[in-house]
Amino acid sequence: MDSTYILVLYYSRYGATEKMAQLIARGVEQVTGMEAKIRSVPSVSANSEATEAQVPDEGAVYCSEEDLKNCSGLIVGSPTRFGNMAAALKYFLDGTGAIWASGDLIDKPFATFTSTSSLHGGQETTLLTIAIPLIHHGMVYCGIPYSEVALNTTTTGGTPYGASHVAGAKGNNPISDEEASLCTALGKRVSSIAKKLTSS
Repeated sequence: MDSTYILVLYYSRYGATEKMAQLIARGVEQVTGMEAKIRSVPSVSANSEATEAQVPDEGAVYCSEEDLKNCSGLIVGSPTRFGNMAAALKYFLDGTGAIWASGDLIDKPFATFTSTSSLHGGQETTLLTIAIPLIHHGMVYCGIPYSEVALNTTTTGGTPYGASHVAGAKGNNPISDEEASLCTALGKRVSSIAKKLTSS
């Protein structure tokens, strides 16, 4: 491994989750000596044939097994699908059995983030369902503490379980100042914890 990095892994359909990933990466890199590595996962299809190119036309490159197993921490995001993570992310995580068996992610910190169309559209359940397979990997869940002022004042997204964004019914709500602040804070927190763990 050439550097100590936090993997910011996401699936984004309309761009909101990708924007959150970029804000989270900024927070990661506020910690001296820490790097953010942004990666995405491809869409899944009902067709039995491959429908995605090996390299995406735009956005972050797809995550490899090496990206995941060598990270010092992990922050995972997905839009909400009926209070759950999107199928594309679930498909990717379901394929990490070899990493689970080797124990490469044990004791590494992780966090979650999501974007929903409505305020009560399943933000918190999505954050928690993303967490479940990572807990099975032996990772350590990092939420957002209430010492973050924006968590107490937000009228849009943001939860103690992770960062969130209310995109609106048409997906065109901009990320609010509070949501942006909490994305950055989450990235910084995971990065800080990972640095302490790797240097101890």
